[in-house]
Amino acid sequence: MLLTAVAATVVIVAWMLNRPPGAGDPAPPRTSDTQLAEHALVGLGAGVTVREITQATPFSLVALTGDLAGTSTRVRAKRPDGSWGPWYQTEYDTGVPDAGGPGPGPRSTDPVFVGSTTTVQLAVTRPIDAPVTLGAPPAGGGPPAGPAPFGAPESHDLGYRPATKEEPFAQNISAILISPPQAPAGAQWTPPAGVVIPGQAPAIISRAEWGADESLRCGKPKYGTGVRAAVVHHTAGSNDYSPLESAGIVKAIYTYHSKTLGWCDIAYNALVDKYGQVFEGAAGGLTKPVEGFHTGGFNRDTWGVAMMGNFDDVAPTPIQIRTVARLLGWRLGMDDVDPKGTVNLESAGSHYTVFPAGAIATLPTIFTHRDVGNTDCPGNAAYALMDEIRDIASHFNDPPEELIKALEGGSIYQHWQAIGGMNSVLGALTSPELEAADGARYATFAKGAMYWSPVTGAQPVGGAIYDAWASRSYERGELGLPTSAEIHEPLQITQNFQHGTLNFAYFTGSVTEVVDGITVPLSAQTPSGPTVPPEHFSLPAHPDN
Repeated sequence: MLLTAVAATVVIVAWMLNRPPGAGDPAPPRTSDTQLAEHALVGLGAGVTVREITQATPFSLVALTGDLAGTSTRVRAKRPDGSWGPWYQTEYDTGVPDAGGPGPGPRSTDPVFVGSTTTVQLAVTRPIDAPVTLGAPPAGGGPPAGPAPFGAPESHDLGYRPATKEEPFAQNISAILISPPQAPAGAQWTPPAGVVIPGQAPAIISRAEWGADESLRCGKPKYGTGVRAAVVHHTAGSNDYSPLESAGIVKAIYTYHSKTLGWCDIAYNALVDKYGQVFEGAAGGLTKPVEGFHTGGFNRDTWGVAMMGNFDDVAPTPIQIRTVARLLGWRLGMDDVDPKGTVNLESAGSHYTVFPAGAIATLPTIFTHRDVGNTDCPGNAAYALMDEIRDIASHFNDPPEELIKALEGGSIYQHWQAIGGMNSVLGALTSPELEAADGARYATFAKGAMYWSPVTGAQPVGGAIYDAWASRSYERGELGLPTSAEIHEPLQITQNFQHGTLNFAYFTGSVTEVVDGITVPLSAQTPSGPTVPPEHFSLPAHPDN
């Protein structure tokens, strides 16, 4: 039987920003703020109960909090034409900090994206021996109020107190309706540019750019000793969101994780939408080993990325898969982690993972939430693509095939292959073959360049010697073209050029130029090679912040 909501108390979390001096009441929420409304689901008993909740303020994400042990919930939204959308299964939020997590039993679900609506139905299934749910404790303390008679308003003040490890949720169940901010009128979306240069991270939308309210954070970011593995997640609910809605969804998840769950920040290190947009997650610096709250029991020394959407039955988009893979290839590469390798991780325990505390789990270096947790995340369709993600990540530093094909057949390509190709001292190709001075040719690589002329043949140049040569105007300077590769001697590395030599001293790291018997110390400068667009991310948190 369909039951309507029992005049549930609604509390809108009003931000304290732009508050007039001396004002006693908080200002109403701005349109750019995320709004949360908490509805106490009073009187839920054993079996299946369907509740319908309506509010005037449109919302697009729904989550449940409270005593959810043995409870499962589905949610669907009413469309503008009055019809109902599909049912979406909620998933327990099984990230949580590894230390000081809540007591036994799940206490929250991931927020489910249902699209903009003012009405949802919740189908709540509880165990046969489940007690009838009560209201949340009054704001002033005391025992929770009992259920109001059917059709009568609840008399208690629900209040708003975020859950913390010291003060967990009361024995109740509440629905949290989340209203993300809307994109500004007339806003335009530009698709992410394709990455061409090997080793370059996808463009990343920083916390400032997606509008993170840093006042919601509490405490300092926690850092591990390094990133040893990555964990792939999905969010939940409908995949039918526009590219301009993505930032609002990220802000909504951030607000829910920070305020409602008391985690002080968003759980993931990064999020990727179906359009290939990458959003910076937890504060503290993307290049730092920030410990998130994404995988209960395995947050330490791991890096979590969430694909935005639900992938139980529908696969992530090709650009979403490729972007996630390239993002992980970039981040794992910073810590010299093989995306196709394995890692031994010690579990921190808790009921959120299948591994007890202290157990050693042998896992792929890119694994999923379901590999260690009591969850189906990231969904069957996404899980089937994990090998593809690992493969793309492992080739993150590889040049595009068309770039290699353009180089094939030439002396530079042949010599690059002869010295090891991708595994050589030069690494991956980063440019086609280009013209140099006096009929010479060259191509750039991740760790240097190779120059060719009919007189000198093909010669690699890299490292500090390459930087020093660049500071002397490359082949247009007085040294001319390289005539040898590096020559390793007991105290230095020497490289010969048409009109002199460059010497790198092992012990001092200094470079000297010798031309016509005259030695000149050089200050190596960064070569003016291809411009690499900067990767955007927040600076690491200052130790005193």
